[in-house]
Amino acid sequence: METKRVDLFDSTYANFSARVLDEIRKETYGVDIGQNSWTTADEYDRFITWLNLKKDRVVVEIASGSGGPARYLARKVGCRVIGVDSNESGVETATRLAREAGDADRVEFRVADATARLPFADNQFDALMCIDSMNHFPNRLEVLHEWQRVLAPGGRALFTDPVVITGPVTNDELALRSSIGLFVFVPPMVTERFLEDAGMRLIRQEDVTENAAMTAGRWHDARASRRDDLVRIEGEDRFEGLQRFFAAVHRLTRERRLSRFLYVAEKA
Repeated sequence: METKRVDLFDSTYANFSARVLDEIRKETYGVDIGQNSWTTADEYDRFITWLNLKKDRVVVEIASGSGGPARYLARKVGCRVIGVDSNESGVETATRLAREAGDADRVEFRVADATARLPFADNQFDALMCIDSMNHFPNRLEVLHEWQRVLAPGGRALFTDPVVITGPVTNDELALRSSIGLFVFVPPMVTERFLEDAGMRLIRQEDVTENAAMTAGRWHDARASRRDDLVRIEGEDRFEGLQRFFAAVHRLTRERRLSRFLYVAEKA
């Protein structure tokens, strides 16, 4: 079975402020902090505590999307956040929303390729976050080396990998799960070894699959109830393709065949 790739990110970021997408986010997450991943606000709050952040520290968020979590983090902790994303629509939307919300003095967003050398100096950041995007980077070890470079000594990197294979998955299911872009499926022991090779010490690992199963199911159902509005934005083929994608995520995570893992690592 051939699975065509469908666009989730461009259409979402370009139409981020549309009423229907706002409604879907609220129904999916409960509390809308402008996220476009499998994380909820309560989970994100828990993640923040593991970074040991204080006021006026500087954080980089990799794959910052439309910038909502970066702005939320800056307001909650009082830190400064720089978000990077390769999607120009995401960076444009994030910059506009930060300006409109009066957050531009605390957050900034840049277009950058997370799989290449980051446009930052050595030892620049106190912490790094990357939520549900590590699976899009084919050169994971090189990416971790780069994270280690830009983190200050003792700085922490927190990331989630939402496509860890923990059960039998068919090739058709893998194709459907990866239908929105480039995906890399990496077992936990490989990520653990890569962290060590990159000069980082793993201090926390946790199975956070439940959040992905819950939000994927809600996201699918919220979209289904607003089909007509979404078809006007996305077109019928893209809408149906994304519905198949969300259904696959929900099924595979609910059955624990594809899991979502959290990693927190510290630079020596």
